[in-house]
Amino acid sequence: MNWKQLFSTSVGKKLQMSLTGLFLILFLVVHCYVNAQVFRNDGGKSFNAYAHFMGTDYIIRTIEIGLFAFLFIHVIQGLVLYFRNRSLRNVRYAVSAGNKTSHWYSRSMALLGTLILLFLILHLSTFWGPNRYSQTIGNGELPLYDMMKDDFSQLWVVIVYVLGCFALSWHLVHGFYSAFQTLGLGTFRYKAAIKFVGVAFAIIIPLIFALMPISFYLNWIN
Repeated sequence: MNWKQLFSTSVGKKLQMSLTGLFLILFLVVHCYVNAQVFRNDGGKSFNAYAHFMGTDYIIRTIEIGLFAFLFIHVIQGLVLYFRNRSLRNVRYAVSAGNKTSHWYSRSMALLGTLILLFLILHLSTFWGPNRYSQTIGNGELPLYDMMKDDFSQLWVVIVYVLGCFALSWHLVHGFYSAFQTLGLGTFRYKAAIKFVGVAFAIIIPLIFALMPISFYLNWIN
């Protein structure tokens, strides 16, 4: 496959979705590890230390540029594939096959992805953006742990974050295996193992993210 095919064909776009998706999955692991530091219940010392490192290390800041580029490609190509598939269905089925041919979350990847994108915009504007802006103008690292305590004391914020984690979980259930399948790794030999790891990942990572605002709201952590 040449570069033109990579960006113009459906197969090429799916390949981009898979590669960028796997990179974003790796980012979720790192981000989850940093966020999980709040469960040390040490008044935010560990979390703030990791957050300060992530916000000041030049290698991390450079990787962030790639992260946003991959996220942009992932979103755009996902929407392009979604609308292209819809346009190819010139004749609507009289009766929907439902879960007999595919699961509802695999048919709703665009919707789930859009919900996750809206959640990310809220998250970035609330925490990441102000923190990076503070670094840029030389005001130092913001007290993110205290900011989280304040924000997660509001029930509506907690509900939005939990719903975002729920959407992420369902998105990952299909997306994790689909990425490996597109790369030709979802063969019969590895299919069961990849699906098991994918489902476990789709449950554990979003659950840890969701427990963070819940724990702050219920005062399980200080």
